[in-house]
Amino acid sequence: MARQIFAVPVAIAVVSTVGLISALAGDGVEDVASWIALSVPVVAVVWAMRARRT
Repeated sequence: MARQIFAVPVAIAVVSTVGLISALAGDGVEDVASWIALSVPVVAVVWAMRARRT
């Protein structure tokens, strides 16, 4: 049960951590990857807010 509840938040945390590390580690492609990875939590919040309204 707990695995189902915490699967998505843990995945978002892992993607965010990878994005932060890639932003610190390099330039160019790493910057693009970090922007994509760090936009995942923002997209998740926007999606949750829209889903809650309907």
